[in-house]
Amino acid sequence: MTREVAHACGDTTFADLMLLLDRRRVSGVPVVDDDDKVLGVVSEADLIRHQAAGVRANGRPGAGTVQGLMSTPAVTVHPEQRVSDAARVMERHHVNRLPVVDEEDRLIGIVTRHDLLRVFLRTDEEIRADVAEMLGRPLGPPPGSVAVSVADGVVTLDGRVDRGPDAWAAIRLAWRVDGVIGVVNRLVPAVETAD
Repeated sequence: MTREVAHACGDTTFADLMLLLDRRRVSGVPVVDDDDKVLGVVSEADLIRHQAAGVRANGRPGAGTVQGLMSTPAVTVHPEQRVSDAARVMERHHVNRLPVVDEEDRLIGIVTRHDLLRVFLRTDEEIRADVAEMLGRPLGPPPGSVAVSVADGVVTLDGRVDRGPDAWAAIRLAWRVDGVIGVVNRLVPAVETAD
């Protein structure tokens, strides 16, 4: 996410909003109240629709405020949500940006479609390293029991694990890595030998 977020207030005029969008080179911004809580989102598309409708506040274009123009309520995400979840939210709600809010709905960042696409431009080696790191954590399978390979974003897990839950843990951990588009499970149960 981008932490320095251009934003507007409900009383921001259309003229000031157009200047803000142009100056910051963005196509939309969150609208916040005095406590930085997100009220809505306003975009260039909203301004164009407004102008195309021929609406003129006080008899001149650019007058009026974004309060009645913004899309509300805003569709937001929290910082701990996965990139794939944010992408699904964007697709489901047909939005190009998601304000990122804390537990009190205060603006702390923004994520755009461009930000999400960057995640999927990761190299296979970057993904492999992240999956291997995830598998090395305490809730993963025993260290060294799983080999990781990646081709075009598809992770293959090979090896022997002691129990079924270890295999499922490895698969779940692999899916949590940004840029993973598929997981191939080639894990097999470890064979216990009789003494």
